[in-house]
Amino acid sequence: MRLLEEAIILTCADYGIEATRIEGLTGVWLNDGSPRKICAMGVKSSRWVTMHGFAFNINPNIDYFNNIVPCGISDKAVTSLAIELKREIDMNEVSEKLKNHLAELFEMQLI
Repeated sequence: MRLLEEAIILTCADYGIEATRIEGLTGVWLNDGSPRKICAMGVKSSRWVTMHGFAFNINPNIDYFNNIVPCGISDKAVTSLAIELKREIDMNEVSEKLKNHLAELFEMQLI
């Protein structure tokens, strides 16, 4: 999970956004005095197999988060790359950057 978080943190840095972890809370956060979650993460374990996943907010309609308590955390906001950069972000561009960071962190060769 920490390597997945690190890949998101590095991808945010590619866009000039300082992202971090908050102790005790899984995911990736922006915290310049007002903590905002930019990436949720989860783990599922079933029949001795674990699955890991993440939801990196790139260009979502953030209004939908007003109808739920994201990740059960009611005292922190949700954000996205688009909100922070004040423009729509190319998903393919983010995907390439993230893929390269994942490959480096997990010591994989992309073919």
